[in-house]
Amino acid sequence: MINKLKALTILVIGYILVGCSTNTLPPASLHQSTTVDVSSYKYLIGAGDAVNIFVWRNPEVSGTFVVRPDGMITTSLVEDIPVSGKTPTELAREIEKILGTYLREPVVTVTVNNFVGPFSEQVRVIGEAAQPQSISYVQNMTLLDVMISVGGLTEFADGNDAKLVRIENGTQKQYDIYIEDLLKNGEISANVDVLPGDIIVIPETWF
Repeated sequence: MINKLKALTILVIGYILVGCSTNTLPPASLHQSTTVDVSSYKYLIGAGDAVNIFVWRNPEVSGTFVVRPDGMITTSLVEDIPVSGKTPTELAREIEKILGTYLREPVVTVTVNNFVGPFSEQVRVIGEAAQPQSISYVQNMTLLDVMISVGGLTEFADGNDAKLVRIENGTQKQYDIYIEDLLKNGEISANVDVLPGDIIVIPETWF
């Protein structure tokens, strides 16, 4: 009976796969970071961040709130305040306007804990890194800092054929980076600035 049921299940799945037409999904949307150079970096709030909102002389509406996956928070007075992609200062001014409906001239300060940031602000390393992962960007981060965070290269990596992918003016651009020269030969000239949203692709060597 069990074998017959398995056979029937396989038959049904095969029928579904044959009957369905194959379509190609569109490519992922390009999300450009607001940081265009190292000196212009400002931290942006993202899902998973813990946002501490302090309203002067109004402790009952102050508190710490975790940003939901949809980029919003809910406070004691206002539901669904969009916060993702804003700086703490921008959010403080926006909350002052919102609370102005309920309070007289509110003064708000916003601080952030558990820094995560939006995906568009994270640095992603894929391919032959020892520990491929997404990294929360830190001001003045360099390629060397990123490679230390991911544990360096695997023994199969072609570090000098790696690419850095960056969105500039809505266009995806690739830059050559020489990770092996940097890590194994100590060539500091191969160390370059990394910006929020950069993707580092490390291929496997052919031999």
